[in-house]
Formats: sequence, C-alpha cells, structure tokens
Amino acid sequence: MSLLSVLLKFVMFTAFQYKIDESHGLKHSMDVLQNAHNIYESELPKYPELCKMERIIYVSSILHDMCDKKYMMESDGIENIQTFLGDKMDESEIKSVEQIITTMSYSKVKKQGFPELGELQRAYHIVREADLLAAYDFDRCMIYKMNTNDSSIEDSFNDASKLFQNRVFRHVEDKLLVTDYSRSKHYELQSHALQRISVWKKLIRSPSIM
Repeated sequence: MSLLSVLLKFVMFTAFQYKIDESHGLKHSMDVLQNAHNIYESELPKYPELCKMERIIYVSSILHDMCDKKYMMESDGIENIQTFLGDKMDESEIKSVEQIITTMSYSKVKKQGFPELGELQRAYHIVREADLLAAYDFDRCMIYKMNTNDSSIEDSFNDASKLFQNRVFRHVEDKLLVTDYSRSKHYELQSHALQRISVWKKLIRSPSIM
C-alpha cells in the first residue's frame, strides 16, 4: 500500500477516534493536499531546492489537523503522528513535519507571527497557505459551526459570515499569503464564497423551508 493510502487511512482512523467532524476530516486533508501540490508546482521553477521538501510538504498537508487542539491535546496528536510515521520517514523528516503542523495555525500565526524555520521556511508557507485556501469553503465553515455549537443553520450562517468578513477575506490585507499562487487564488475563491453566501442567504429566507 502506498504512503499516500496509509496517510489517508490514518486520517480516517484519527477522525473516528477523536470525533473530528467532516470540516477537519478526510475531505479537508484531501483538499489541503491538492492546494499544496498546486502551490508547490507554481513555486518549484523559482525555488528548485523545494524538490527536497516535496514529501514533507505532502505529509504535513495531509496530517496537519490530526493534532488540532479543537479536538484533542496537541501533544497527544503529535505523539500519535510520530508513532505512525516512525517506520515511514526518517527522524529529521518527522521533525520537519512536526515543526510545520505545530506552528501553522491561523491563531498561532496571528499571535506569534511566522516562525523562523530556515531551509524549511518555504515548505512551511506552502502547507500553511494550502490550509488557508481551504478555509474559503463557506459550507465547511458552517458545518464546523453546526457540529461544535449544535447551532441552527441560521446561527451557523451568521457566525460563518462574520468569520469570513473578519478573517478569510482579509488574508491578503493581513499579509498571510506570501506566494504568488495563493495571492492570485484569493480573489477567485473570495468571489466563489460570496456567491455561496448569497445563495445561502436566499435559502435561509425562503418561505418554503422556513
């Protein structure tokens, strides 16, 4: 079985074990992996040394939420990941994955800024931005709100709308996107999210399903 297969199965198992809802489960890991691949390929011609980091980028992208403090103690998640990767990557690679996934969250970056990771820095930004691009999925945000707060669709919509206005749509303004690919993708994804928000607003107000 390929490394990709066992990584995704690990995400499925961990999501089940820790009751990680679909907003941060398998589909999200797959979306972030796709984003990371696209950013990596766009950056590689400018920074060919990134080829040494390709596996670290992909593994980090898949596993990044498997130690998320919203669902578990971060230390427990990291220990599980280290054990899982122990016979699949060398020690330095596992350490690099750990450095990326424990410093890339939006809240940590806003509070502490970007970490100094040396030769790992560009790989870090690729994984971090791959996750940020996945955050433009408005439905995913509502799903998280509905799962965590047991909220109505109306409350989840309102909370998600506020988060998008105060956070997601400010990614460029807040200088959180450093790659050309992500900065250009921001506008396309923002437009799609606004269309999605507009349709949800109509559905929520529709007399036939009120």
